[in-house]
Amino acid sequence: MRNTKKAIAAAAAVATLVGLAACGSGNDGDATANQGDANKAELVFWGWDSGNSMKSILSDFEKANPGITVKFNNTGTAEKTSTALSNAIAAGNGAPDVVMLEDPTVTQFAVTDGLVDLSQFGADKLADDFAAGPWNKLQYNNKPYALPIDSGPEMFFYNKAVFDKAGVDGESIKTWDDYYEAAKKIRATGSYITNLAGTSNDYQPFTAQIWQAGAKPWTVDGENITIDMTKDEGMQRYIKFVQKLIDEDLVDTKTPNWSDDWNRELNDGTIASLTIGAWMPINLMSGAPDQAGNWRVAQLPQWEEGQEVSAEDGGSALAVVKLSKNQAAAYKLVEYLTHGEGAQTMADTGTFPSLKKILQSDSFVDPTTEANKKTNDYFGGQNVNEVLSAAAQRPTEKFQYLPYNPFAQSAYGDEVSKAYSKEITLEQALKNYGDKLAQQGKDQGYTVTVK
Repeated sequence: MRNTKKAIAAAAAVATLVGLAACGSGNDGDATANQGDANKAELVFWGWDSGNSMKSILSDFEKANPGITVKFNNTGTAEKTSTALSNAIAAGNGAPDVVMLEDPTVTQFAVTDGLVDLSQFGADKLADDFAAGPWNKLQYNNKPYALPIDSGPEMFFYNKAVFDKAGVDGESIKTWDDYYEAAKKIRATGSYITNLAGTSNDYQPFTAQIWQAGAKPWTVDGENITIDMTKDEGMQRYIKFVQKLIDEDLVDTKTPNWSDDWNRELNDGTIASLTIGAWMPINLMSGAPDQAGNWRVAQLPQWEEGQEVSAEDGGSALAVVKLSKNQAAAYKLVEYLTHGEGAQTMADTGTFPSLKKILQSDSFVDPTTEANKKTNDYFGGQNVNEVLSAAAQRPTEKFQYLPYNPFAQSAYGDEVSKAYSKEITLEQALKNYGDKLAQQGKDQGYTVTVK
């Protein structure tokens, strides 16, 4: 599928980054013709380098593949990367061979035919090698359009000192009903169990929560999209639970994630817990230094007692761009960084891995390593990676993202925040949100059904 209207709409939604679009591959989109020589190519790779390790990793790759050179363009952020890629695809030239994308954005480019189906290189045989959560997010029509770099299983982080003050045993919170009872006790001490403000920064935790609840707020089937924000069984379960927290003043609805106030309240104990991705420890260590020794991490509460259902919050992946004339060599790089030796280097420099052999390795959970010891000390001596590794390997259902995910994130903050300021109910806010998502889909040329 190559829908011109959708391509134009995607390009119009973002600003042009001329500098990045000036280099890269040609404009022939035929995947078979563009496989090229797997052992000889000059690749262009767009992405970000949060671990400051890419130069070293790419040098190792080039040594192992002497006929391939890689020019890495550090695009800075995920948003800038997807913006530049949208523009290059719409223009028909200037795209990279390999691109790093946030997991939810992969579907957007797969639907609009901007990425290569990696099954042709055997990637579909790698499913069992990766944690289910990140792997499932990268499928479109049951085919992999990217390979996961990292994983972000949703976790339950809590401040043991605040919980102890409230007479709550964090380890005993196994279900969301347990969580609700704990929230009441913690509120009685003057703190909140967590914060929920409904801003765009809450979008990823929101999708993780509804994912774990078994919700399907939207489904994408080629040109057809169905929106069901309030009638879906999983959504009803989520709405009823969160509305109760809002109505009873059990969550801080005024403090948005990643704000200065958020860090201050984590640091003074006003916010007593978070349900957020497994990548959070380093952020707690820097944002709430006064609580060193007090925080703990546990598995996410379940909707039904005895379940072990997980969900993903965040994550990034590598894909081969359809415009590339060096797709075979490009896939070699993707495989090396996500499944080969480069994956271990990335894990060693701070990336929370998605590859099972790393998650299950003795070194990953070894409490005596310098990095693990520093983290474990902050968490009161708990072996943090042991808990996180177990979460990453829990079962997850498949969850789709809309092919206009950046719009979905911004619109979430515009519409859903009204429920947390108590202007309207959460159900009404999500209905309005669903209507807005449906209109965006129609504007981009999809056939949209609203339930």
